[in-house]
Amino acid sequence: MSFFGFGQSAEIDVYLDGQETRKTAEVKTEDGKKERLLLYYDGETVSGKVNISLKKPGSKLEHQGIKVEFIGQIEMFYDRGNHHEFISLVKELARPGEMIANSSYPFEFSCVEKPFEVYTGANVRLRYFLRVTIIRRLADIVKEVDIAVHTLSSYPEMNNSIKMEVGIEDCLHIEFEYNKSKYHLKDVIVGKIYFLLVRIKIKHMEIAIIKKETTGSGPNTFTENGTIAKYEIMDGAPVRGESIPIRVFLAGYELTPTMRDINKKFSVRYFLNLVLMDTEDRRYFKQQEITLWRKGDKLRKPNVQSPAIMAGTQNLQNTQLQTAHLQAQQAAQQKQQQAEDDNSDKAETTIIRKDSNGYNGWNLQMHLVEFHASHSSTRSRFPFSLVA
Repeated sequence: MSFFGFGQSAEIDVYLDGQETRKTAEVKTEDGKKERLLLYYDGETVSGKVNISLKKPGSKLEHQGIKVEFIGQIEMFYDRGNHHEFISLVKELARPGEMIANSSYPFEFSCVEKPFEVYTGANVRLRYFLRVTIIRRLADIVKEVDIAVHTLSSYPEMNNSIKMEVGIEDCLHIEFEYNKSKYHLKDVIVGKIYFLLVRIKIKHMEIAIIKKETTGSGPNTFTENGTIAKYEIMDGAPVRGESIPIRVFLAGYELTPTMRDINKKFSVRYFLNLVLMDTEDRRYFKQQEITLWRKGDKLRKPNVQSPAIMAGTQNLQNTQLQTAHLQAQQAAQQKQQQAEDDNSDKAETTIIRKDSNGYNGWNLQMHLVEFHASHSSTRSRFPFSLVA
C-alpha cells in the first residue's frame, strides 16, 4: 500500500496478535493474482499494535492525530468512486502533537461483526481491512492491511435431493437425480441420468458447474456467467432404460459459498447445467440451482478419562467377563440341543430356513417397489431448453 504525499517522514507497520499461528486463506486480488491473508471469522476480536518509525533519527513528525479503522466495504468496479461501507469502526491512537521517536500503539476491536465472506468477482469486490492514518496538514500518511473472513454454515446431513423429469414431447424424456440440493465446498455431487424415451440421435452429454454473479439493481443490473468446471459424462447414443452415473468432486475448484443479496448490492449463485448434443449439433440443456456452503473444520476432543470413569470402566469389564462366560455355557447347551433336533427332523429345519430367506427377500422387494412408487408420484415435468 502506498503512502500519500511527498517526502514522507514516517513508516507504518501493523502487527496483528497471533499472526504467527493464525490460519491463512488464499484470496484473489483485483488484478486476478492471489495472496495469503490472515483468516478471521464472524465475532472474533481483531487486535494488535501499530508501529510507527521515523525515517530520520532525531527528526520530529507533526500530526493532527493518529487513528486506526476497521472497515468492511463493497466496491463496484463500474462505480469506483463510491465505496459502500457496511462496517466502520474507529479507534484513536494519539492526539494531535509531535512525534520525536519511534512509537507503538496497541489497539483492539472486540467481537467484531463480520457478516459476509470476502469475495472478488468480475464486477464486485468485498473486503475487510485495517486502515491506519497519520493525519497531517498537507497529506496524510496511510497504511492499509487486508484480512480474510470466512463465514461458516451448518446444514442438516439429510437435505432434500433433486429429482426431475425433463424432455421434449414424443422425442426425448430423461430423469435426472442429484443426491442433495446443498453441498459444502469439499463435497461430492452424486447423481444419475435415466433415459425414459430416446427418439433423437444423441451424440454426447456433459454436465457443467455454472457461476452466476449479479450486481446492482434495476436498470443498472449486471450479470456475469462463468463456467467453473465441465465434464463429459456420456459419449455415444443412449438407449431407452439406460442409466448414466454422475460423480463430481468440488474440492479441486475455486468455489465460494452461495451469496444472496449481500447488503442489497450483489449475489453469487451456482447451477448444475446438464447439456445434451445431437448429431446435428443442436444443444439441449437444463439448469438446476444448488446451494454451496462452507463447512468448519471438525476438532477432536482429547480422550481424557477421570478416575470415576476409569473405575466404572473396570466394573463394566468385570461384568462383561461374567456375561461372556454365561453366554458360552448357553451356546454349548443350544448347540447340543440343535444337534439332537437336526438328527430327528433335518428336512423340516431346511424348509423353515428357505422360507425365512424368502420372507426377507420379499421385504426388500416391497421396499424397492414403495420407493419407486413414491418417486413416480412426485415426479414433475419440465421442458428442455433448445439452443441451435
